[in-house]
Amino acid sequence: MSERKSRLSKTGKSALDIFSPTVPPPQEAEARSEEPGHIPDPGPQDQEWSKVTVVLLNRQVVYLDRLTTSIRESTGSSVKRAEVIRALIDSLIQSGLERDLTQARSEQELRALLAARLVS
Repeated sequence: MSERKSRLSKTGKSALDIFSPTVPPPQEAEARSEEPGHIPDPGPQDQEWSKVTVVLLNRQVVYLDRLTTSIRESTGSSVKRAEVIRALIDSLIQSGLERDLTQARSEQELRALLAARLVS
């Protein structure tokens, strides 16, 4: 048995195969973005970004889904949940509400402060 075969796992792949990068070369990614049905990354291309995990309540996910569906029905444009969330955060940044919100001690207080400012 050769040394390569002895290092293969049960899947038939070596550690080098399993742990090698799988990101396609740039020209391959560009070609894919021109394929019909391919949706490019919606994030701002000229800014640094981080992928984060946020836990939302089911009712919030349903709301976001209904909102994005309504947007698509009325405009024909596909807007993703992440785009709505980023827009909300950017709007909050631009609103100047930060001073008011830094006084909140809980999610409930944040919600009340935001609702009071949005209604007025």
